[in-house]
Amino acid sequence: LLYERHGEPAAVVQLKDLEVPKLGDYDVHIKMLAAPINPADINMIQGTYPLLSPLPAVGGNEGVGEVLEVGHRVTALKPGDWVIPADAGLGTWRTRGVFPEEKLLKVPSDIPVLCAATLSVNPCTAFRVLADFESLAPGDSVIQNAANSGVGQAVIQIARASGIKTINVVRDRPDLPKLVERLMALGADHVVTEEMLRKPEMKDIFKSTPRPRLALNCVGGKSTTEMLRHLQPKGTMVTYGGMAKQPVMVPVSAFIFRDVRLGGVWMTQWRKDHAQDQGSVAGMMDALCQLIRRGQLTAPACTEVPLQDYRAALEASMKPFVSSKQILLL
Repeated sequence: LLYERHGEPAAVVQLKDLEVPKLGDYDVHIKMLAAPINPADINMIQGTYPLLSPLPAVGGNEGVGEVLEVGHRVTALKPGDWVIPADAGLGTWRTRGVFPEEKLLKVPSDIPVLCAATLSVNPCTAFRVLADFESLAPGDSVIQNAANSGVGQAVIQIARASGIKTINVVRDRPDLPKLVERLMALGADHVVTEEMLRKPEMKDIFKSTPRPRLALNCVGGKSTTEMLRHLQPKGTMVTYGGMAKQPVMVPVSAFIFRDVRLGGVWMTQWRKDHAQDQGSVAGMMDALCQLIRRGQLTAPACTEVPLQDYRAALEASMKPFVSSKQILLL
């Protein structure tokens, strides 16, 4: 799926037949199996993301493929292995591709294909926000908005596996009871709407759950200010998205009297910073794959779409209140 200019995805993305490039000594020929449509993919096509691929570009930053053939200097991969992108900008919305070996990470082929296809962005972000800012112990709690997003669903499951409680904030919507049920089934301890953050009922939650030391923000605007209010003194709020397209507003008192800290995480930057530290990348991937194998981490709610229906998938991925990730089957 190629785009030659930036603009609205359904208008600029086209399905094109291209020649598969010749296999070089250090190259790997892969057959893509499945690739999701993430918000960052949409923003890259629109031309509004901080990282843009040179045009013409193939869409997609995430997905899983099977190795068909390797160049004769490739050492770490062999035909039949499963691989995911080592970094953003690979262009995963395609049936075949030839990539340098260092652009790919091997993943176990005994995990479900949808888990592998959605492994490199949301679960990694969830893992980093839970690991890098506060040392959380079993019994501690975190609060997060956009709890039904891909990252939100992964946070609930990774936290649950570590004995950490989650307070999950979602926008009010017509099918709210169904969404609450789904998040509770994933292991959420509490699910509240943005409006409830201001209500006295929050006190009831804190009778059984300690106030959070960590707040995870993917929205911005009012939702964030309200969430921040429930953070423990010296707590940390980490921002990894801004779906409301509004700034984060923090009362001065939160800094002075409660010594709240603010941070941010961008997986692309984290990978750049750790490019020489393969141990921490491998450690994170291992931990996530172990959780998947044990059934403690599942793929987010997905809608599987054949490649030729890509326009419908692009449009569906941009609708509000969609709790299902569109996955292109390649």
